[in-house]
Amino acid sequence: MGSLIECEDVWKIYRVGDVEVQALRGLSLTIKQGEFVCLIGHSGCGKSTVLSMVAGLSEVSSGGIILAGKELTGPGPDRGIVFQSPCLLPWMSAFKNVMLGVDQVFYTAGKDEREQIAEYYLSVVGLADAMHKFPAELSQGMRQRVGIARAFALAPRMLLLDEPFGMLDALTRWDLQEVLMDILKRTKITAICVTHDVDEAILVADRVIMMTNGPRARIGKVMQVDLPRPRTRKMLLEHPRYYVYREELLTFLNDCEHGGGYRAA
Repeated sequence: MGSLIECEDVWKIYRVGDVEVQALRGLSLTIKQGEFVCLIGHSGCGKSTVLSMVAGLSEVSSGGIILAGKELTGPGPDRGIVFQSPCLLPWMSAFKNVMLGVDQVFYTAGKDEREQIAEYYLSVVGLADAMHKFPAELSQGMRQRVGIARAFALAPRMLLLDEPFGMLDALTRWDLQEVLMDILKRTKITAICVTHDVDEAILVADRVIMMTNGPRARIGKVMQVDLPRPRTRKMLLEHPRYYVYREELLTFLNDCEHGGGYRAA
């Protein structure tokens, strides 16, 4: 399985007047085609900064990010993004919110074909009977389903998820985690997910990238999650390696929080 994305010695430096702040230093990371990677760490560790640079929404200060053999220079439909809040246009139905992107990306396709794409992904996320409702008529979890459908409907090469379930209650979060894993299994899309949730990272990821505290954050440790798929929360809790992975992640985060050896020098 070949690599899809390569981050090569990536730095992010913010300038405030004459002051330079190194938010991220020397990040090098290769992600394989079809791999699901989670970024985890305390607030301010650069997780969302990495995601925004891969999305093309934030410039790289030095180094480079290569996607499918080409250096990224800005945003594009080859990367679908799901934010913590889906940011739907309130005057449009769920269906029309998804169609906005579909019309732009698949402009050469016929109207019926474009509508079928939107309907398919809204059905896959469980909104077959609610796709013509407006955002105000949908729960927070349903609105996030629209955001997931919108991202997948663009047929991106890579999916970028920034705390996608952070604002949801536990039961809705678990349900949408399973929806996400099911769609990723069908589409084989490569994904990067930013999360604070240790259990979520173990459930969804092939690898977990642990970030040291910022500023001057870097990759502190990489953990391979060698658990069979498809995964469920019940299977996770019954698997002996789950507790080993959980302890490794919690130990790393605790060491960072208390100034241990993983703090950036």
